[in-house]
Amino acid sequence: MKPFELPNLRNKPISILSVEKEFVIVDKPANFLSVPGRGPDMDDCVIKRIAQLFPHSNGPMSVHRLDVETSGLMVVALSRSAHRNLSMQFEKRNVEKKYEALLEGCIQKNRGHVELAFSLDWPNRPKRKYDPEKGKLGITEWEVIERDNNSTRVVFTPITGRTHQLRVHSAHELGIGHPIIGDSLYGNPQLADRLMLHSNYLSFDHPNTGNRLQFNIPTPF
Repeated sequence: MKPFELPNLRNKPISILSVEKEFVIVDKPANFLSVPGRGPDMDDCVIKRIAQLFPHSNGPMSVHRLDVETSGLMVVALSRSAHRNLSMQFEKRNVEKKYEALLEGCIQKNRGHVELAFSLDWPNRPKRKYDPEKGKLGITEWEVIERDNNSTRVVFTPITGRTHQLRVHSAHELGIGHPIIGDSLYGNPQLADRLMLHSNYLSFDHPNTGNRLQFNIPTPF
C-alpha cells in the first residue's frame, strides 16, 4: 500500500481559538500531524507549535489527537495538572465530541449506531481491519443531516475514541457501508483533495473550576 504523503504545511499557521492558563483550543488543519511522527521531516505538528508559542508550559501537552488527515478541534494542556485532569476526562468518557463528514453515495437510513471491533492491519499499516475476536470495540452514533445524489452529510458522535474509528465504521459493510469522501485508506482518495472529516464540537469540564465548556467551529466543506 502506498504510504500517505504529507503536504508541506510548515509555513501554514494553525488557528488558536481559545487560550486559558491551563489549556488552549486549536483548530488543526487537515493533513497536519497532531503529535510528532518518526523522522526529522515529521516533527512539525500541533504540539510542537503550541510548545513554541507557550514556552512556559510544563509537563505533557498531548491529551488526545486527531488523525493526520482529519481537521478540527483539539485541546492541548499547558500544565501537568491540566494534562492529568483532561486525560482522566477522556478516559472516563466525560468529553463529548462531534464530527461532521461527507460520505460516498446516498445513505437511506436517517441515523444509526455502530459497534465494530477492529485492530491494526499490520501488513497494511496504518490501516485497521475488522477483528471481532482480538480487536478493540469501537462505538459510534451517527445521524444524516443532508443528502444529495452522490454524497451524504452526517454528524458522528463517537462514544469510544479508537484510531480510525469513524473511518472504519463508515466504510465497513457491517457499519454504515459508505466510506468518507477522500479517504486514502478506506475509500477513493481521488474524489476529493482531502479527507472530508472535521471535528466541529468539543465539550469538557474546565480542569480548575469544573464548569462545563463547549466549543463549536464551522465545517470547512
